[in-house]
Amino acid sequence: MARILLVEDDEALARGLTAALRGEGYSVDPAPDGETALEMARDEPYAVITLDVNLPDMSGFDVLKSLRSSGCRAPILMLTARDSLEDRVKGLDLGADDYLLKPFEPAELGARLRALLRRPASDPSPLIRVGNLEIDRSRCVIWVSGEQIDLRRREWVLLERLVVRVGKVVSKDRLAAEVFGFDEAVAPNAIEVYIARLRRKLGPQGPAIRTMRGLGYVMENTPAAGT
Repeated sequence: MARILLVEDDEALARGLTAALRGEGYSVDPAPDGETALEMARDEPYAVITLDVNLPDMSGFDVLKSLRSSGCRAPILMLTARDSLEDRVKGLDLGADDYLLKPFEPAELGARLRALLRRPASDPSPLIRVGNLEIDRSRCVIWVSGEQIDLRRREWVLLERLVVRVGKVVSKDRLAAEVFGFDEAVAPNAIEVYIARLRRKLGPQGPAIRTMRGLGYVMENTPAAGT
């Protein structure tokens, strides 16, 4: 399950693209501005980043330059309504991998993403280990102490969100936004229910998921039995 960072300030367009890409099996994290995108990219090794050129707080070119200077190697697809040779050359020189001119059809965006994902090493870390937990993000499979564990889709998404930020507190609101769709009704205790299920399935040998009251949850690189 490839994870995509979608940087787009047009809320309606972002919602539509997110729904379309999730329908194709991608995990999508929307970011409405450049600062949010840079913060999210620091926490997550994205398989692909789609980056709008016109953002409310900074130019997409500045975001691109910052991403590349910080060591981000994910393929970056620039989205722009400005069809000028100068802009395309500037973006490519700064490290963009491809350009897509607005307006476009979701099918073309999907085709561009598939092409970028076919490139070698497009996903820098499909296999992650946290203590006795091993997670293969490319196949959506996990093992605890060598034993494969079955997870439902939302349990998997929640686990992945915690694993890629191991040692860091992740807020309940952010987890809810990533686990549930835009139009889904979410019960106030939904995340607590899924956290409880994860703890039960990971068992005492799996990594501890600690509740930080008023802040969120953090996955620790130690077995739950040791906490």
